[in-house]
Amino acid sequence: MENINIIIGNNLNAYRKSKGYSLDKVAEMTGVSKGMLGQIERGETNPSISTLWKIANGLHISQTSLLEAKPEELVIIKKTDLAPITEHKDKYIVYPAFPFDSKKKFEVLVVDLKDGCVHWSEPHDKDVEEYIYVSKGEFKLTVKDTTYELKEGDSIKFIADKAHEYRNESGEVCTLHTIIYYNNI
Repeated sequence: MENINIIIGNNLNAYRKSKGYSLDKVAEMTGVSKGMLGQIERGETNPSISTLWKIANGLHISQTSLLEAKPEELVIIKKTDLAPITEHKDKYIVYPAFPFDSKKKFEVLVVDLKDGCVHWSEPHDKDVEEYIYVSKGEFKLTVKDTTYELKEGDSIKFIADKAHEYRNESGEVCTLHTIIYYNNI
Protein backbone atom coordinates (compact mmCIF):
# COMPACT_ATOMS: atom_id res chain seq x y z
CA MET A 1 0.00 0.00 0.00
CA GLU A 2 1.27 3.47 -0.91
CA ASN A 3 2.29 5.70 2.01
CA ILE A 4 -0.83 7.52 3.32
CA ASN A 5 1.06 10.85 3.51
CA ILE A 6 1.89 10.61 -0.21
CA ILE A 7 -1.74 9.74 -1.07
CA ILE A 8 -3.06 12.68 0.97
CA GLY A 9 -0.50 15.03 -0.57
CA ASN A 10 -1.18 13.91 -4.13
CA ASN A 11 -4.96 14.14 -3.65
CA LEU A 12 -4.79 17.61 -2.10
CA ASN A 13 -2.45 18.83 -4.83
CA ALA A 14 -4.62 17.37 -7.63
CA TYR A 15 -7.83 18.84 -6.15
CA ARG A 16 -6.22 22.26 -5.60
CA LYS A 17 -4.87 22.38 -9.16
CA SER A 18 -8.16 21.14 -10.67
CA LYS A 19 -9.88 24.15 -9.06
CA GLY A 20 -7.09 26.55 -9.97
CA TYR A 21 -6.48 27.39 -6.31
CA SER A 22 -3.14 28.66 -5.05
CA LEU A 23 -1.75 27.48 -1.72
CA ASP A 24 -2.59 30.95 -0.37
CA LYS A 25 -6.24 30.53 -1.43
CA VAL A 26 -6.50 27.06 0.16
CA ALA A 27 -4.90 28.42 3.36
CA GLU A 28 -7.49 31.19 3.43
CA MET A 29 -10.37 28.76 2.81
CA THR A 30 -9.27 26.17 5.39
CA GLY A 31 -7.46 28.04 8.15
CA VAL A 32 -4.43 25.74 7.65
CA SER A 33 -1.17 27.61 7.04
CA LYS A 34 0.36 27.74 3.57
CA GLY A 35 3.54 26.14 4.94
CA MET A 36 1.63 23.20 6.46
CA LEU A 37 -0.35 22.74 3.22
CA GLY A 38 2.92 22.65 1.26
CA GLN A 39 4.35 20.03 3.63
CA ILE A 40 1.18 17.95 3.29
CA GLU A 41 1.25 18.16 -0.52
CA ARG A 42 4.89 17.01 -0.55
CA GLY A 43 4.08 14.10 1.79
CA GLU A 44 6.51 15.44 4.39
CA THR A 45 4.10 15.42 7.33
CA ASN A 46 1.39 13.26 8.84
CA PRO A 47 -1.58 15.63 9.23
CA SER A 48 -3.81 15.19 12.29
CA ILE A 49 -7.48 14.30 11.97
CA SER A 50 -8.35 17.87 12.97
CA THR A 51 -6.15 19.28 10.20
CA LEU A 52 -7.71 16.92 7.64
CA TRP A 53 -11.20 17.99 8.79
CA LYS A 54 -10.25 21.68 8.47
CA ILE A 55 -9.01 21.09 4.92
CA ALA A 56 -12.03 18.97 3.94
CA ASN A 57 -14.56 21.37 5.46
CA GLY A 58 -12.84 24.44 4.01
CA LEU A 59 -12.80 22.89 0.52
CA HIS A 60 -16.29 21.33 0.95
CA ILE A 61 -15.05 17.82 0.24
CA SER A 62 -15.09 14.62 2.30
CA GLN A 63 -12.15 13.85 4.54
CA THR A 64 -11.59 10.45 2.97
CA SER A 65 -11.45 11.96 -0.52
CA LEU A 66 -8.02 13.09 0.65
CA LEU A 67 -7.19 9.54 1.75
CA GLU A 68 -8.39 7.42 -1.15
CA ALA A 69 -6.14 5.70 -3.65
CA LYS A 70 -7.23 4.68 -7.15
CA PRO A 71 -10.36 2.46 -7.01
CA GLU A 72 -10.36 -1.23 -7.91
CA GLU A 73 -13.23 -3.50 -8.99
CA LEU A 74 -13.10 -5.75 -5.93
CA VAL A 75 -11.50 -4.87 -2.65
CA ILE A 76 -11.08 -6.90 0.52
CA ILE A 77 -10.29 -4.72 3.50
CA LYS A 78 -8.36 -6.08 6.47
CA LYS A 79 -8.15 -3.76 9.42
CA THR A 80 -4.51 -4.69 9.92
CA ASP A 81 -3.74 -3.40 6.39
CA LEU A 82 -5.35 0.00 6.92
CA ALA A 83 -3.21 3.01 7.79
CA PRO A 84 -4.81 4.40 10.94
CA ILE A 85 -5.12 8.09 11.67
CA THR A 86 -4.71 8.78 15.36
CA GLU A 87 -5.30 11.62 17.73
CA HIS A 88 -5.37 12.27 21.47
CA LYS A 89 -2.23 10.22 22.21
CA ASP A 90 -3.53 7.29 20.13
CA LYS A 91 -6.80 7.05 22.09
CA TYR A 92 -8.88 8.03 19.03
CA ILE A 93 -8.01 5.85 16.02
CA VAL A 94 -9.76 6.05 12.63
CA TYR A 95 -9.39 3.36 9.98
CA PRO A 96 -10.77 4.58 6.62
CA ALA A 97 -12.28 1.26 5.44
CA PHE A 98 -14.13 2.58 2.39
CA PRO A 99 -13.11 6.09 1.33
CA PHE A 100 -15.58 8.62 0.01
CA ASP A 101 -17.08 7.86 -3.39
CA SER A 102 -18.65 10.90 -5.09
CA LYS A 103 -21.19 8.73 -6.92
CA LYS A 104 -22.41 7.19 -3.66
CA LYS A 105 -21.81 10.25 -1.42
CA PHE A 106 -20.62 8.32 1.61
CA GLU A 107 -17.56 6.95 3.39
CA VAL A 108 -17.16 4.10 5.89
CA LEU A 109 -14.83 4.38 8.86
CA VAL A 110 -13.93 1.98 11.65
CA VAL A 111 -13.19 3.94 14.81
CA ASP A 112 -11.52 2.65 17.96
CA LEU A 113 -12.05 4.72 21.08
CA LYS A 114 -9.62 3.61 23.75
CA ASP A 115 -10.54 3.99 27.41
CA GLY A 116 -10.24 7.62 28.46
CA CYS A 117 -10.74 8.94 24.93
CA VAL A 118 -12.50 12.27 24.57
CA HIS A 119 -12.71 13.42 20.96
CA TRP A 120 -14.41 16.66 20.00
CA SER A 121 -15.48 16.72 16.34
CA GLU A 122 -16.01 19.99 14.51
CA PRO A 123 -19.36 20.42 12.75
CA HIS A 124 -19.55 18.89 9.29
CA ASP A 125 -21.12 20.76 6.40
CA LYS A 126 -24.90 21.30 6.31
CA ASP A 127 -27.01 18.12 5.93
CA VAL A 128 -24.10 15.71 6.48
CA GLU A 129 -25.39 12.63 8.32
CA GLU A 130 -23.49 10.20 10.56
CA TYR A 131 -24.64 6.63 11.07
CA ILE A 132 -22.85 4.81 13.89
CA TYR A 133 -23.05 1.13 14.89
CA VAL A 134 -21.31 0.07 18.11
CA SER A 135 -19.71 -3.31 17.37
CA LYS A 136 -17.75 -3.56 20.63
CA GLY A 137 -17.89 -1.84 24.02
CA GLU A 138 -19.77 1.31 24.90
CA PHE A 139 -19.34 5.07 24.68
CA LYS A 140 -21.13 8.39 25.12
CA LEU A 141 -21.96 10.65 22.19
CA THR A 142 -22.86 14.27 22.87
CA VAL A 143 -24.59 16.19 20.10
CA LYS A 144 -25.31 19.80 20.90
CA ASP A 145 -26.28 19.62 24.59
CA THR A 146 -27.63 16.06 24.74
CA THR A 147 -25.59 12.98 25.65
CA TYR A 148 -26.51 9.50 24.42
CA GLU A 149 -25.10 6.34 26.01
CA LEU A 150 -24.59 3.63 23.40
CA LYS A 151 -23.62 0.02 24.02
CA GLU A 152 -22.55 -2.91 21.88
CA GLY A 153 -25.21 -3.58 19.23
CA ASP A 154 -26.71 -0.07 19.45
CA SER A 155 -26.88 2.34 16.52
CA ILE A 156 -27.48 6.05 16.17
CA LYS A 157 -28.02 8.44 13.23
CA PHE A 158 -27.73 12.22 13.50
CA ILE A 159 -27.25 15.33 11.40
CA ALA A 160 -23.59 16.12 11.99
CA ASP A 161 -23.61 19.84 11.20
CA LYS A 162 -23.24 20.54 14.92
CA ALA A 163 -20.13 19.97 17.02
CA HIS A 164 -20.22 16.55 18.67
CA GLU A 165 -18.12 14.64 21.17
CA TYR A 166 -17.17 10.98 21.50
CA ARG A 167 -16.27 9.88 25.04
CA ASN A 168 -15.20 6.44 26.28
CA GLU A 169 -15.09 6.00 30.06
CA SER A 170 -15.93 2.27 30.01
CA GLY A 171 -12.54 0.77 30.89
CA GLU A 172 -12.25 -1.04 27.54
CA VAL A 173 -11.83 -0.27 23.84
CA CYS A 174 -15.01 0.70 22.01
CA THR A 175 -15.20 -0.01 18.27
CA LEU A 176 -17.58 1.93 16.02
CA HIS A 177 -18.53 1.40 12.39
CA THR A 178 -19.39 4.81 11.02
CA ILE A 179 -20.96 5.82 7.73
CA ILE A 180 -20.78 9.51 6.91
CA TYR A 181 -23.28 10.51 4.23
CA TYR A 182 -22.59 13.74 2.36
CA ASN A 183 -26.06 14.72 1.15
CA ASN A 184 -24.91 18.07 -0.21
CA ILE A 185 -21.94 16.99 -2.39
